[in-house]
Amino acid sequence: MAAISLEGLFKSYGATQVVRGLSLDVREGELVSLLGPSGCGKTTTLRMLAGLEHPDAGVIRIGGETVAGPGVRVPPEKRGLGMVFQSYAVWPHRTVEQNVAYPLTLRRLPKAEVATRVREALRWVRLEGLASRRPHELSGGQLQRVALARALVAGPRVLLLDEPLSNLDAALREELRAEIAALRARLGTTMVFVTHDQGEALALSDRIAVLNRGVIEQVDTPEVLYHEPATPFVAGFVGGANVLEGEVRDGAFLTPGGTRFPLPPECRASDGPSTLVVRPEDLDLGEHGTPLPLSARLFLGHAAEYRFPVDGTLLRVVGPPREARASQILHVQLRKARLFHRG
Repeated sequence: MAAISLEGLFKSYGATQVVRGLSLDVREGELVSLLGPSGCGKTTTLRMLAGLEHPDAGVIRIGGETVAGPGVRVPPEKRGLGMVFQSYAVWPHRTVEQNVAYPLTLRRLPKAEVATRVREALRWVRLEGLASRRPHELSGGQLQRVALARALVAGPRVLLLDEPLSNLDAALREELRAEIAALRARLGTTMVFVTHDQGEALALSDRIAVLNRGVIEQVDTPEVLYHEPATPFVAGFVGGANVLEGEVRDGAFLTPGGTRFPLPPECRASDGPSTLVVRPEDLDLGEHGTPLPLSARLFLGHAAEYRFPVDGTLLRVVGPPREARASQILHVQLRKARLFHRG
């Protein structure tokens, strides 16, 4: 295990600045996710940490040792890292056992030690009975387990995971997500996990760093990010909140198109331009509130999602299933919301 420190990282490709002054500390044994949309700089940050890219400015430390910075560039193989890629990256001509053993054979370790450590790594990922199989005989989930075992077999100080579940179907993603959580609990390895899937980040992370256009907008626990987002972007990206622009006037939120939402008592604020953030589950359908025409109703099993057009966007409400038809007028009431004042 090792702590990580990223200090003031910048990285550009040509005229495009991808990472802009990013700083982040990861504690020993912590799992931190880098979460954000495509192009926000999360994979570039991970590649700089891995040594596959060098920052234009800034310093990277692993376990207190500077591995990247002015005049310092420690190669990837000497950083004590394991890495799992989105694309599995296993050798098709090697067996499962040979794939997992590869990092140890490069170190020229004794065959008996290699065999012992490979058996242990395969046991960690529940592939003990598949050691002699080749990649074409494995499912996608099994291939990703091979990649995970290979990354862990050498006992890395830090494990880096770059969108490792995005190529899998929904059932396999849930299964592998549970595997990673169990491995993390058993081994205590420091992990940095890159994903654009907020569900994965919320489920796995001790803390999440939400990136937007090369900067971190907020770093916090999943619970705080979900319930106390620092910016409208974080609120919209983590948990899929409704985000509406408008102004506060006389105890209500008014959109540019004239839709008026009375504010709950704890959300009252001074008048002026504001951004309203409200999660779908914090809106109620009932006898009172703002009358809106229903655009669509989606049955979710345990609940239903109702969508209403508001100023060119769709307001999402999640609540108990009820009979409703398109264009029917329903009353929407804010039960809980957050306001961000502008200017």
